Amino acid sequence: MAEPARLTADRVTDVITHHGEGPVWDPARHRLHLVDMLAGAVVTLDPTTGEHARLDVGSRVAAALRPRSGGGMVVAVERGFTLVDPDGTLHPQPELWSDAQVRMNDGGTDPDGRFYCGTMAYDAASGAGSFWRLDTDLTTHELFGDVTISNGFAFSPDGSVAYYIDTPTGRVDVFDYSDGALVNRRTAVPDAGHPDGMTVDAEGNLWVADFGGALVRHFTPTGQLLTEVSVGARQVTACTFGGDDLATLYITTSRQDLADGEDPAAGSVFAIAPGVTGLPPLTFDA
Repeated sequence: MAEPARLTADRVTDVITHHGEGPVWDPARHRLHLVDMLAGAVVTLDPTTGEHARLDVGSRVAAALRPRSGGGMVVAVERGFTLVDPDGTLHPQPELWSDAQVRMNDGGTDPDGRFYCGTMAYDAASGAGSFWRLDTDLTTHELFGDVTISNGFAFSPDGSVAYYIDTPTGRVDVFDYSDGALVNRRTAVPDAGHPDGMTVDAEGNLWVADFGGALVRHFTPTGQLLTEVSVGARQVTACTFGGDDLATLYITTSRQDLADGEDPAAGSVFAIAPGVTGLPPLTFDA
């Protein structure tokens, strides 16, 4: 088997988050959105200037977000979802559970406009999390439980399968998808390191953040390692393709549990043009 290609990402911002996560490109605004998760903030970055703005979403957690088809965004917050209008007005939805030890963690949107997010316990207790779907009529559905650290969620280019990460398993799983249903779960990438967030490129291959490994790994859907991207911060959390040509891979990093001065670039955004393009972001249709 051929050795993977080895690339190095560039640091493109200063430290702008404590626990940066969940990047997504907003083509309507030509901006990159990400979350400063445990600060409860959405960060919007102009990658051409490095300027960024922060929006407090009214929760101590901002776990994941996606653009809405009519403008604004949907944000997974500590125990549920919040809709954000284009002017920043917040519309919190009802909390989905009362247990203060469990929070939302990461998610994404399906080809039919629904938004999903999975949960985890603050202490990462085994099996304490679950996976939720927010429909376009704003009803919610718990799809499955027995999750420990629910992380990356992304679709194949044709929308027929969804990839999913529960970090402690060390693997990437795949579901068949149809009209909001996720069925026939199986393993796609059996050895993905310590996988966190991920994205899928236009060729159908996976880009998976390795938390603690200072890497993003690029796999085929059957688990062959194609590329390793070195990142100048150890705690790599997630990645997404952006730019108007979707040719830049943006990578978020975290300072969580690090001492002052330790890993000084952690909390910055990194980027690389790896020679492939990504998929347009799937929007939430409500």
